[in-house]
Amino acid sequence: MKWNKLGNPAFALGMALILLTTALAPAQDHHLSPEKRTQIEAAVSRFMASSHVPGVSVAVVENGEYEWGAGFGLADAENNVPASEHTLFRLASISKSLTATAAMQLWEQGKLDLDAPVQKYCPAFPQKQSPITTRQVMGHLAGIRHYKTGPDDLEIGNTKHFDNPIQAGLDFFKNDPLLSEPGKTFHYSTQGYTLVGCVMEGASGAKYVDFVRQNVFAPAGMDHTQVDDRFAIIPYRTRFYQKTESGAVQNADFLDSSYKIPGGGWLSSAEDMARFEVAILNDKLIKRSTRDLMWTPLKPSDGSKDGYALGWGNGEENGIAFVAHTGGQQGTSTAFTIAPSQRAGAVVLANMEGADAGDLAGEILKVLVGAGNASKK
Repeated sequence: MKWNKLGNPAFALGMALILLTTALAPAQDHHLSPEKRTQIEAAVSRFMASSHVPGVSVAVVENGEYEWGAGFGLADAENNVPASEHTLFRLASISKSLTATAAMQLWEQGKLDLDAPVQKYCPAFPQKQSPITTRQVMGHLAGIRHYKTGPDDLEIGNTKHFDNPIQAGLDFFKNDPLLSEPGKTFHYSTQGYTLVGCVMEGASGAKYVDFVRQNVFAPAGMDHTQVDDRFAIIPYRTRFYQKTESGAVQNADFLDSSYKIPGGGWLSSAEDMARFEVAILNDKLIKRSTRDLMWTPLKPSDGSKDGYALGWGNGEENGIAFVAHTGGQQGTSTAFTIAPSQRAGAVVLANMEGADAGDLAGEILKVLVGAGNASKK
C-alpha cells in the first residue's frame, strides 16, 4: 500500500511532530561511535519516511554489550507522547525466541526431553495420527496449523480475555488434525508455541509466564518485559496503529493476545530486547553448546530447505552469519537480529502493523558489522 500525501492535511504536521519528539526523547548512549549513530539514525529516518509508522524504537549491541538505544516519533499520536528506548511494544512472533530460550534451559537441566512425545509433559494435548515431539513443534515441523482464518478472523483478531492462557490457547486447535506427517514439512504455527508453553509447564512444574520471568527476564535484566494484558495499567506501553488503503494512519484493530502468549503475547522495549541479546551472547541464560543446538536449523524429511531452528531463524548475507526473528500483529512490526561471531545485534520495534522492521534491523546490523545486508528474509 502506498502512502497518499494528497488529501491528508495532517501529513506535514505529523512529520513535524515526529521530528520534534525525536529531538526531545533522550537516548541511551554508551559507546556507539558518532559515525555509526548517524548512519543508523539516517536508516531509521528513511524507514519512517517510507512506511509512515508513528513511532519506532531501536537498540544496538556491539562487542556483546548494549551500546545504544533511542526512540523516534510518537508512542501515542493522540497525546503527542514521544517514543523512547523504554517504550513497550507488542513483540508478536519474536516472543517465540524468548519461549525457545526458556525451553532450552529445561532441556539443559535434564527436565525436558525434546524428542519425547509432547503428551509426556502436556497430557491435555490429544494423541494425533502420529507422535509429535517438542523439537518438531519448536521448529514448526509438527504439522500443527497456524491461525484458522474465516469471515470473522476469530483467532487472528481474538477479543476474548483468558485468565488461563495455556489451556485456553490449546482449546483453539488441539482437536484439529495435523497438516502433515510430523517432521516432514515446515508449517509455521504460532498456535504450536502454546503447546510448547504447556510442555514447559509440565516439565518445570511452574506456570509458563512465571518460569520465563524468573529464568529469562530476571537474569537478563529485562525489567519491563511483561504480558500484553489489555486490562492492566502498563507504563510506557505504546498505542497501536494500522494504515488504511488510502494511506491514513488509524488505531489498529482490537486484539486480546492472552490465548497465544508463548508465540506472540509479550510486551517489551528495545532496551530490554537488547539486554536479551547481550545475555544470549554472553552465555548468561544457556550454555554455548545449548545455544548452538537451539540455533541449528532442522531438516524436514521432504528434503526442502529450512533455515528455521528452534524458535530462531538464521541465514547468511555477504559472509555474515546471523540469527533473527521478525513479528507482526495488530499495531506492531518487530525484528531483532544477532551476528554471533561479531557479537553484534540490532532491535527494531514499530507501533504499526505491516512495516518491514526486518529490513531496518538488517540495515542497522550492516552498519554495526560493516558488511552486507544481514536482515532475516
